[in-house]
Amino acid sequence: MKILFDANTPAPLARFLQGHEVVRADQLGWQGLENGALLDAAEQAGFDVLLSCDQNVQYQQNFTGRKLALVTRSSNHWPTLRRIAARIATVVDFTRIGQIVKVDVTKL
Repeated sequence: MKILFDANTPAPLARFLQGHEVVRADQLGWQGLENGALLDAAEQAGFDVLLSCDQNVQYQQNFTGRKLALVTRSSNHWPTLRRIAARIATVVDFTRIGQIVKVDVTKL
């Protein structure tokens, strides 16, 4: 799978996503794109999953007909995420195009 990390996703999380191609939005010069433009650019570039901590994007954007999945986390704090990084990786592994999945880091 081709996974896009938004600007708030800690880069070390990529180590846990074995077998996937992970790219950060800032590597593509997309750090300033608003949610709709970021989703459009990600789809056009062939990404399968957007990994974000912006929990509002699913309510602000229409995902009907989208060609990628959205996985959100309730935190972007790396020490907190590190404890559940394997769980996030499992969620990504089983996420399919068009799905919106939230990982709540407070529910360990």
